[in-house]
Amino acid sequence: MIFRRIRELREDHDLTQAALADYLGVRQTTYSKYELGRIEVPAEVLIKLADYYQVSLDYLVGREGRR
Repeated sequence: MIFRRIRELREDHDLTQAALADYLGVRQTTYSKYELGRIEVPAEVLIKLADYYQVSLDYLVGREGRR
């Protein structure tokens, strides 16, 4: 669920994976793996994403349906 939410948010904001990876301080390939669900997203990255998009952590992890 997390990977779908972070991809939807990125696309809704017309951002590239490279731009988000730069903001998070990770490689673009790492960010791509987050979106594909191939690796787990660390808690600190989830917090940064929630802050960036101004959504709750519950929304990012699928516990809440509203942004």
